[in-house]
Amino acid sequence: MASNKYCVIMAGGIGTRFWPKSRQSMPKQFLDILGTGKSFIRHTYERFVKIVPSENFLVVTNYKYKDLVLEHIPEIGEKQILCEPIGRNTAPCIAYAAYSLLKQNPDAEMIVTPSDHLILNEDDFRSIIGECLEFADRHDALVTVGIKPTRPDTGYGYIQVSDKKPISKVKCFTEKPNLELAQTFLQSGEFFWNSGIFVWKVQTIVEAFRKYLPEHHMLFSGVMKALGTEAEKNIVEMAFSECRAISIDYGIMEKADNVYVRCGEFGWSDVGTWGSVYQHARKDKFANAIPEKGCYLYDTRSSFVSLPKDKVAVISGLKDYIVVDTEDVLMICPRSEEQEIKKFIDEVKFHNGDKYI
Repeated sequence: MASNKYCVIMAGGIGTRFWPKSRQSMPKQFLDILGTGKSFIRHTYERFVKIVPSENFLVVTNYKYKDLVLEHIPEIGEKQILCEPIGRNTAPCIAYAAYSLLKQNPDAEMIVTPSDHLILNEDDFRSIIGECLEFADRHDALVTVGIKPTRPDTGYGYIQVSDKKPISKVKCFTEKPNLELAQTFLQSGEFFWNSGIFVWKVQTIVEAFRKYLPEHHMLFSGVMKALGTEAEKNIVEMAFSECRAISIDYGIMEKADNVYVRCGEFGWSDVGTWGSVYQHARKDKFANAIPEKGCYLYDTRSSFVSLPKDKVAVISGLKDYIVVDTEDVLMICPRSEEQEIKKFIDEVKFHNGDKYI
């Protein structure tokens, strides 16, 4: 019997926080930023293919990245790639996949995952996903995966649980808090990081769109009817141009009354910044994260260095810095100022156009 389990990989982002390595032509999900020999999206596919057959994967991405997806995941076919004409945040992305699956298999069970996360304990993670699938099938629930926080991080959203059951009903969602509130969350033991990984039956999420995002329901119902016809491309473009850009958390998860969370610890990080790469990287005795070859440091501590292959760098006198060198762009900035990368990009774009973006 064909499996009803499906995995939807969201892979449309540009990854601007990893500039200058991540570019519009080659965004973060297709890069081996962690030096493992595999891209983020390849790791994501391999993580889930042990519980979902290859033919049951869908990748939602920008049309510009279709060939890159096929290059990194050659096990899937072109029809398994859903191309967004423009980015509209996670709710339209998930709607496109959900209504496509509804037509393909109304009994589908969906796992929805970002394409660019790090998970160290994959066996534990897959066990938790299995529990979520079983729970969602029995309860018509919208299930998300929560992460036990290890620090009062202000860069993550938080989920408050209502009890101590393995799968708990969600009391509330809180977007990125200030440091004082994050410290309170950590001390309470009731709050978990929001991983952005979801599990539900396709019928359940479609009903949630109908109830909480009726305009998206109307537009993507039209997409569903047009799939496989000559009108498909135009209908998809119309749906994305007309629908509101909104996250699935804000549009549905924060409003629905059937939202549950399975919390766990499995070595998760969204690897969202150069700083988070530094945290996970192997370091020398001076707390520097550097390439294995070609990097010579003097009086340099607690710094991160990324170089092109076969490039040699000599660095002296830096402390707590990020150095990222590519073939055509060099960025050097204090680790404490990496939130300024968007400003750097805007400045470079203003003077040079899109050539280096």
